[in-house]
Amino acid sequence: MKTILVPFLNFSESAQGRVVPPSGFTARLTVLTAAAMAFLAVFALALSLATGRLAERWGNELARASTVRISAPEDQVDAQIKAALDVLNTTPGVASARALSRDEEMALLEPWFGPSLPVDTLPLPALIEVIETTEGYDGEGLRLRLAGEAPGAVLDDHSRWRRPLIKAASRLRLLGYVSLILMTCVTAGMITLAANAALAANAQVIRTLRLVGATDSYIARAFERRFTLRGFTGAVIGAFFGTVAVALLPSAQQEGGFLTGLGFSGLQWFWPFVIPPLAAFVAFLATRFAALQTLRRLM
Repeated sequence: MKTILVPFLNFSESAQGRVVPPSGFTARLTVLTAAAMAFLAVFALALSLATGRLAERWGNELARASTVRISAPEDQVDAQIKAALDVLNTTPGVASARALSRDEEMALLEPWFGPSLPVDTLPLPALIEVIETTEGYDGEGLRLRLAGEAPGAVLDDHSRWRRPLIKAASRLRLLGYVSLILMTCVTAGMITLAANAALAANAQVIRTLRLVGATDSYIARAFERRFTLRGFTGAVIGAFFGTVAVALLPSAQQEGGFLTGLGFSGLQWFWPFVIPPLAAFVAFLATRFAALQTLRRLM
């Protein structure tokens, strides 16, 4: 009879790592997947937080700003501006009202028509900027008063602009959160496949360990520990480079629009540090699921 020699029967926690190969295809796949998903997760997180700030800013700024547009014959414009200002200054809920100059109107139109727009030759309406108080004003009542005192005045409370902009920003924020969920699912799926491949490659080793008394929980923990560490390591690498890439994006600028404000602000810079522990937890759950399923099949 042949004698089977077992090199070691040490089932301690420190010996668990020897069950899983320290390198190879599954190790590289796990680290690469975790790094790529963490890198993309940083951008998805930055997009979600930036659009949240954008929606809040648009809501706050446009909610308290209104415009009165006056279209009248040239000889009546000044009189109607004065009449409209008198109405606005005596309206409860209006903090301030002032007529915009031609230079200010040109500055508003410059992004659309360029700096060489011949404003003096265009029949532009006169504009009055209205700033509300926190309580706001009665829009319908103000429209009726303006119609009586300045027939050419039209009140625009920016609601037709504010609602679509806030809705678009909210949809972008939702898209960022959905992207984070999809990245988490992809990471879990890839790590499950990698763990299954490693378990299949070590099927003979697993059978031998069972023969010498190793329990399924001990064998599963060996794979859980190794793949959790790989997922955490890859996520740290991806989150680091993703955070650096976000930091190199242009900062928020008034003339640059939304794309220059993509990134983190203040304490939001700590959010990327949450990604590696989350990736490790996902790797742990995915590996545990794969290990228990495979061990049942090998019984």
